[in-house]
Parts: sequence; C-alpha cells; structure tokens
Amino acid sequence: MFSRAALLTAQRPLTVAATRTAAAAAAPGGAIERRQRPEHPGKVRLGFLPEEWFQFFYNKTGVTGPYTFGVGLITYLCSKEIYVMEHEYYSGLSLGIMAIIAVKKLGPVIAKWADGEIDKIESEWKEGREAELKVLSDAIEAEKKEQWRADGALLLMEAKKENIALQLEAAFRERAMNVYSEVKRRLDYQVECRHVERRLSQKHMVNWITSNVLASISPQQEKETLNKCIADLSALALRVKSA
Repeated sequence: MFSRAALLTAQRPLTVAATRTAAAAAAPGGAIERRQRPEHPGKVRLGFLPEEWFQFFYNKTGVTGPYTFGVGLITYLCSKEIYVMEHEYYSGLSLGIMAIIAVKKLGPVIAKWADGEIDKIESEWKEGREAELKVLSDAIEAEKKEQWRADGALLLMEAKKENIALQLEAAFRERAMNVYSEVKRRLDYQVECRHVERRLSQKHMVNWITSNVLASISPQQEKETLNKCIADLSALALRVKSA
C-alpha cells in the first residue's frame, strides 16, 4: 500500500506536467513543438519502436507526447498494480544498477585487457603470416636458384657436347694423320726399294760390262795400253817442267 501511495503521489506531478505540455502544444506558441521532424524510413528507437510511431505522435501530440504517454502508461500500470513490483523487481533493479556500475567501472579495464589480448593474438597471427610469407618467399628464391642451376646444367651439357665433338674431331684428324704417315712411309719404302733395285741393277750391269771388257782385252793389248799410258804421263811431266 505504501508503494501504491508513493506511486499515486508521483503520478500527480507527471499528470500536471502532461496537462501543461498538452496546453502548450495547443497554444499558438506551441507550434514550435509540433513541427515535424524528418522522416527516417526503417529507423527504430530504443531497439524496437519504429520511427513512424514517433512521427505519428509528433503530428498528433507534439514532441513530448510519446514520452508523456510512456510515463503515464508506466504510472498507470504501477498504480493499478497491473505490474506488481515485488522483491524480484528490486533484485533485478539492484542487479541492473550493479551491472551498470560494473560496465562503467570495469568496462574500460576489461575492454583494454580484451583489446590487448586481441592485439596480442593479431600480432601472433601477423608474425605467423609474415613467417609463412618469408618461408614462401625463400622457397620461391630457392626455386628460382634451382631453375638457374638447371639452366647452367643445360649450358654445361652443351659445352660438354661441344668438347666431345672437338675431341672426336681431334681424334679423327690424328688418325687421319696416322694413316697419311703410314701410307707415306710405305710409299717411301716402295720408292726406296725401287731405287735400291735400280742401283743394284746398275752396279750389276757395270760389273758385267767391266768384266766382259776386261775379259775381251788380250795381254798384248794390255801391255801396249800400259806403255802408252806411261808415255803419256812422261810427256805430261816434261810439259809441266817446261812450263
């Protein structure tokens, strides 16, 4: 009963204020409060009241109309004990006040701590991402180096092929020179054999002719030839002395 009397006592000033507000809105000067606010389709207030309701009340009762209606409705529900404020209500009110105080006092600290944890997690994720990017970039560089090495291996293979070709050419030329030398040596041998055979033939022929000539000379002819040679030599000696 005490709470009901207190609510009735509190209702009277609110009713008087609502009556004065309505009178001010009906007066010519109240047109300022009756001016329409810009409409915002789809916008809500207090999380569940559409903006169109407030526009309707503004057009009908002025700006303070919805708030007066809300306060009067709450006062009516409480005064008629339609909404009974038992101990659970005060417990909820106390919990609400404690929650508000906790949010006001502990909210910034918890928010700062949570932000720090989020920043820490984000930094860890960022470090992991950067480390992974570094690993991937190192892998890309290693792959490029391996490709460069593969290209170098191809060039080395081409160089080896050219070297083998040069070695084959050198071996071919060496063998061709060996063949030329062997053929020349054999041909020279054949030429030398022909020369030896010719010399032997000439020598044999000279010996045969000499032997035949000597065999054809008689002792008398040999004696006459020897005397003639001695006479020629004596004449030659006298000629030399006279000179």
